[in-house]
Amino acid sequence: MKKQQHSREWLRWTVVVILLIVSVCLIFNQQIKEHLVSTYRPQVTRQTIKRDARKKATYNFSDVKDLNFQTVAKARAKKQPINIIGEITVPDIKMTIPIANGVNNTTLALAAGTMRPDMKMGQGNYALAGHNMANGSKILFSPLYYHAKVGQMIYITDLKKVYEYKIYQRKYIAATDVQVTNNTKQKIITLITCDATGARRLLIRGHYIKTEPFKQAPQQVQKNFSDKYTTGRAS
Repeated sequence: MKKQQHSREWLRWTVVVILLIVSVCLIFNQQIKEHLVSTYRPQVTRQTIKRDARKKATYNFSDVKDLNFQTVAKARAKKQPINIIGEITVPDIKMTIPIANGVNNTTLALAAGTMRPDMKMGQGNYALAGHNMANGSKILFSPLYYHAKVGQMIYITDLKKVYEYKIYQRKYIAATDVQVTNNTKQKIITLITCDATGARRLLIRGHYIKTEPFKQAPQQVQKNFSDKYTTGRAS
C-alpha cells in the first residue's frame, strides 16, 4: 500500500515539475529564442567561407515560416548545416550578423540568407533576406525595421574584401513582389524582411560605393566583423 502511495506521489510531483517547465518555456519563449540567436557565433574564416560557398544551398523562400523556438533550437543543435559565406554590418543601427548561402527555415533562424545562387558580393543585385521578430526585437534583421534610414552605410565581407553600400531606398512592398531579388546591371544591395504584421515586406536598398581590402576598411567596421555578432539597439 505504501509503495503504491509513494508511486502516486512521485507521479504527481513529476507532472507538477513538467507543467512548471512547460509554463516557464511558454512565458520566456521569446527571451530564450532571442538568446539562442544572439549567442550564435560560428567559426568564420576565409577557409570556412571558401568551403561553405562550394556547398549546395536551397532557395525555398516561399516555404519559410515564422521563426519559432523549435526551429532555432534545431538550428543551434546543428541538425542541419548552415553554410556561412560572409558577414553584414550596419554600424548606425548596431547590427552585425552572418550571411549564409541559400534561404530556408534553418538558415534564416540564425543568419541572413542569399536569395539567388548566382550572387557575388559587389556585383549586380546582392539580395539578402532575414527575419524581423518585431515587438522591439534586436536580433537578425529586426534592427532594419526599427532603425534603418536612407543615408546609412551597409558593409558586407567575405573576410578578404569589404564591400560598401549606402542606403538610398526604404519602402514596403507586397510579399509576392519577388522581382526585387532579380539581378540588375547596377551594383546594389537589397535587404528584405517582414513588416510588423508579417503581411508585407520591408525593402532596404543601397547603392554600391566601393570595395577595399579587409584591413583597409574603417576600424569600426573591422571591429564589428571581428567581434561577437551584435544585436543591440541603436542609441
